[in-house]
Formats: sequence, C-alpha cells, structure tokens
Amino acid sequence: LQPVESGGGLVQPGGSLRVSCAASGFTLDYVPIAWFLQAPGKEREGISCISPSGSTTNYADSVKGRFTISRDNDEKIVYLQMNSLKSDDTAIYYCAATYTTNIRTCALRASEYTYWGQGTQVTVSS
Repeated sequence: LQPVESGGGLVQPGGSLRVSCAASGFTLDYVPIAWFLQAPGKEREGISCISPSGSTTNYADSVKGRFTISRDNDEKIVYLQMNSLKSDDTAIYYCAATYTTNIRTCALRASEYTYWGQGTQVTVSS
C-alpha cells in the first residue's frame, strides 16, 4: 500500500487548495487515512483523518472549520479540501494509511500509521 499525494502548490492567504491521496491497486475498505503536515523546523502534526467507512472524521483544532476530509473508496482516493488558508499552513503535507478491523474510527497519531506518502508542498504566501 503506497499512498501518493498530489495537488500541492502556491496559494495566497485566504485562498483554497485541494490535495489528494491516491492508493491505486489496493482496496480501501479497511484503511483509515490521515493527513499530517510538517513545517520547517517543526515536528510532524496530524491534522485530519477519516475512518474506512467515512463515517468518522477528526480534525486538529488548528484546521477545524477550515479543512474538510473526504474519501471515495471506489476511486481509491482521499481528498483534503483546505479553505481560508493562512501562512501558518505552509508545510509539506503527508498522507498516511494503515490496515484496521475497525472501520468506524481513525486517529491523528503518527504511530498509528504504517504507510506514508512522499509528501506534497503547500505554500501560502502573497
């Protein structure tokens, strides 16, 4: 299972961006997926996750109300819609996945995830 991120780029403060996490070739029915970010000089931070069924989503306080995570298991893809972006959101965004038997939960702890993408850069600047 190899997640692959895409959709990063440069956006102005207050703007929007959608990043994607694709996991082609694998069924996602038992795979919770999370997004983490890592800013320069800072530790990796979990910002959002979605359960395999899509019934549960969690968000860090820093992005709550601005970011929305969603998934399409048939298309094997997870999206993170980011609105009202701030300069503090500038970071490398990583997608992470693992296998589970509980399809209704997800966690924002990095230790819960086995498979990681290479990351996509998001820069918020005028």
